[in-house]
Amino acid sequence: MEKIAREYQVVAEEINKDRKNSLSSQTIMFNMSESFSNPKRVPGVKIKGNPIPYILSLKKTTTSGLMMSSGYGGGTANMEYMTLTGLATANFSSTLQTPYTQIVPRLTKNWTFNQLSDYAVGIHPYQGVFYSRVADYAKFGFNRFYYLGSKYKIIDKKKIGKSPYLSDETSYANALTQLKADKNGTFINLVTMQNHMPYDTKYYKNYSKWLPTSVSEGTDKGTVATNTTGLTYTDKAVKQFIKQINKIQKPIMIVFYGDHLPGIYNNSMAKDGTKLHETDYFIYSNTYAREHGARTLTSNTKVVSPHDFMAMVAEQTNSKVTPYLALMTKVYEDLPAVSINTGQNNSTASLQFTNSKGQVVKYSQLTKKQKRLWQDYELVQYDLTAGKQYLYQLHMMKLESERNRQEIMHS
Repeated sequence: MEKIAREYQVVAEEINKDRKNSLSSQTIMFNMSESFSNPKRVPGVKIKGNPIPYILSLKKTTTSGLMMSSGYGGGTANMEYMTLTGLATANFSSTLQTPYTQIVPRLTKNWTFNQLSDYAVGIHPYQGVFYSRVADYAKFGFNRFYYLGSKYKIIDKKKIGKSPYLSDETSYANALTQLKADKNGTFINLVTMQNHMPYDTKYYKNYSKWLPTSVSEGTDKGTVATNTTGLTYTDKAVKQFIKQINKIQKPIMIVFYGDHLPGIYNNSMAKDGTKLHETDYFIYSNTYAREHGARTLTSNTKVVSPHDFMAMVAEQTNSKVTPYLALMTKVYEDLPAVSINTGQNNSTASLQFTNSKGQVVKYSQLTKKQKRLWQDYELVQYDLTAGKQYLYQLHMMKLESERNRQEIMHS
């Protein structure tokens, strides 16, 4: 651990030579969009028209691509865990299915990305007790958590048609309130609920417009149409939200990503598993941020992992990194995307690497340098979750002065 801490302190210093900003001064929002993924990418599914025109157009002009999900039809909290901690759930034992309930509660220290911000808010327009979010967010250092029943109230409650869930419009209204209220750098973790299962054809009157002309055998067209209709409402809500944040005179970055595909497709996992684990993502900097140096990433963006987002945010905002974020930057830049084995419908299946072309890469195909980097990452993950957490003592998790660096070098 001492060797790893020293090595990535050096890497961090090299990266930081060209970085001018601090993550603590940025306003960053991670937006996990429930079951969001373009249904037209699913093998065998044909739908007339474009249900998500705005998001697809936005993806053409900003940092974007596909995210390899480690879930299908579920596993929301695991994707959230990866984005906040940088740790891959595919590295855990098969007996550890949900880190939020099996790891976080028992650890004294849980490092999360929001801790690099001065203020952190969680928003989830549903019950907060699922996956122990209330307790976990507190351990993560969130200042406030807005959910149904919390002392911090969800406002502007709206539903669409007969759907039982609060809309994405509601989610963004609550996020916008926070963005406008906070003058300094803030981190927001927004977890939406609108497109959660089930997908009852009674929810939306206009669902028949999106009935697919073909689906895989055993897949219900009405269910696909209902899910697709929900995505059209998400697309409109995102468009309005982006329009609103562009009016705010401070740098704001949005990381939008689908957590997993809905479990409604009867395709073969052995044949189509990789496609069934690809969701859409984009990282958007508002007008003010772009006018003040925010960049659009063009390399290593086509296929990413949830744990890559923190390194991508640091690069897009031109922000300095900790030694831990330096490691995550190398993982993002030099390794293929990481997920569970997508050939199995199992949240605890074995590890899989996927390259920028969506092709599965075997561990044996990695270079010697890549294998060494992956070993470093595994050791760090072990130390933070199952080991002695030496890396906290070795100052790897936060920005340190040159004096502290010297203490590490001579320890």
